[in-house]
Amino acid sequence: MFIPHTDADREAMLRTIGVNKLEDLFQAIPAGHRFPKLDLPPAITEMEAVGELQGLAMANETSRDLACFLGAGAYNHFVPAAVDAIIRRGEFMTAYTPYQPELAQGTLQAIFEYQSLVAALTGMEVCNASHYDGATAVAEAVNMAYANFRGKRSKVVLSPALNPQYRQVVRTYTPGSNILFVGDGREGNLQSGPQSLFSLIDNNTALVVVQYPDFFGRVYDYTELARITHEAGALLCVSINPIALGLFTPPGYMGADIVTGEGQPLGIPLSFGGPYLGLFATRKEYVRKMSGRLAGESVDNRGQRAYVLTLTAREQHIRRERATSNICTNQGLMALASAVYMSLLGEHGLRQLAQLNYHKAHYAAKQITSIPGYSLWSKDTFFNEFVVVCPDPVSDINDHLLDHNILGGYDLGQDYPDLANHMLVAVTEMNTRDEIDTFIEVLSEVSHG
Repeated sequence: MFIPHTDADREAMLRTIGVNKLEDLFQAIPAGHRFPKLDLPPAITEMEAVGELQGLAMANETSRDLACFLGAGAYNHFVPAAVDAIIRRGEFMTAYTPYQPELAQGTLQAIFEYQSLVAALTGMEVCNASHYDGATAVAEAVNMAYANFRGKRSKVVLSPALNPQYRQVVRTYTPGSNILFVGDGREGNLQSGPQSLFSLIDNNTALVVVQYPDFFGRVYDYTELARITHEAGALLCVSINPIALGLFTPPGYMGADIVTGEGQPLGIPLSFGGPYLGLFATRKEYVRKMSGRLAGESVDNRGQRAYVLTLTAREQHIRRERATSNICTNQGLMALASAVYMSLLGEHGLRQLAQLNYHKAHYAAKQITSIPGYSLWSKDTFFNEFVVVCPDPVSDINDHLLDHNILGGYDLGQDYPDLANHMLVAVTEMNTRDEIDTFIEVLSEVSHG
């Protein structure tokens, strides 16, 4: 609860700064714009306001109302009630970020546990806490690699199968720099997999960025790519779907130097696009170039366990001329949510969840290919997403699906002109067999129309 200032409090503050009245603080603003008359509706009661907001909310259709087969970076997963129960506690909900961190031992321990879980999940040595989403985490990986080579290497190889939004954000982060991005332009070969990147890696390459599973849901072994990258003296960044690591080899064991990812699948609801969580892990040798916060475990002067922020201070990243990053805070509440989620599932639970996603997606893919006019775009191994070649424009198919209370897949033609009439379909544990069968039935209606 935030207690407002009294009249006496305000008067004391105004006297201290030498101002007679509150309005004097706005003298720098032209008089005609100082206190404009706002075109606001008449005041209503709290009960009326709640009713109006509920009415507006009911106009939206969400994954609670529709069978959802839309993914492309954000996924409809089940969130256990315990996640919200814990993060809504006052000591976590209002502790946005600790400015005197050692006084907030509970918050620091939560960050430490989150870091430990993500490091174990990714097969890496250190993890920060944290970034805003999967896109900004990739952008920070580019910043880190560029700083690691002190600007002497200027090429960054981006896989064309990296999430298009991530590639856009990376370029937004780096205008005016001499960084050259290659690999994801018209020269990019979407069908060939990571081997198409080999020839782009040279002695000027600072970083190679791939996705695992990639934007099209395909799963590749990046061991050979890591070897070629390291032979050129460059770093390899792998952007992950964390749920997939319950089933597939962590990228740290393939030789990745940086692992980033979107943490939304780890107990964070879709929420119309945010707030989400950017995972970021790396090897110990690069820890001093890593942005964000790092909580460490130590002992105090009485020999008791204590948690501290270590290696870098928050203020380091505010000094623009010396900073390696623009990140000066973290998604603490989202990191906590993911830590609670991973702790609840544990190793075996995460594996079972990944298996559910894998098998349900493969069941759906098999049924779709039995419909005349539909086929799979790729024969490569995939996780919970796959690309379907459709007989009609995806927008038309999705309109028909929506008429049957089904949220269809992502229209890849929006980002890849060569993939017009290609739909990216996502299947999670939330999709029942009945929903999948209904999805197949409605797609069949479109093909017969």
